[in-house]
Amino acid sequence: MRGVDVVVGSEDNPLVEALHHLMDLTVAGKAARGATSAYVWECGATASTPADVKELPSKLVFEIDMPGVKPGDVRVQVEDGRTLVVSGERMRCEDGEAEYVSLERRVGKFMRKFQLPEDADLDAISELCQDGVLTVTVEKPPPPESKKPKTIEVKIC
Repeated sequence: MRGVDVVVGSEDNPLVEALHHLMDLTVAGKAARGATSAYVWECGATASTPADVKELPSKLVFEIDMPGVKPGDVRVQVEDGRTLVVSGERMRCEDGEAEYVSLERRVGKFMRKFQLPEDADLDAISELCQDGVLTVTVEKPPPPESKKPKTIEVKIC
């Protein structure tokens, strides 16, 4: 059986061209802002933003940790009809005189996406940022009352 020679550095190699296409890279190796890089950014931004979701009979409550984020640096919106998107950027305050010994707190862009149920009231969404926690509340209509059987009196003729 004869081996196949693959020259990885060759720009004319169909395998390399396919890999570049899959990775959203040009043949010259420059990164393009395509679907793959957006997905990688989205996963990283999502992984660094912890959130709790509570469902109550009349509302959904999303609690998202955002220590040190100013309200003007946060965006809450509904995309594609039923996707709640919370995004923004956490900045590091630069102090010209201080030199960091350790950097452990996350900075940079963040994002979380939540699929809303069909009965969510998109016109009744509120948000409150307090003590480093963003609370987004999405109202739901009350559940319909169960209909009780109606009793009909039978009359004798």
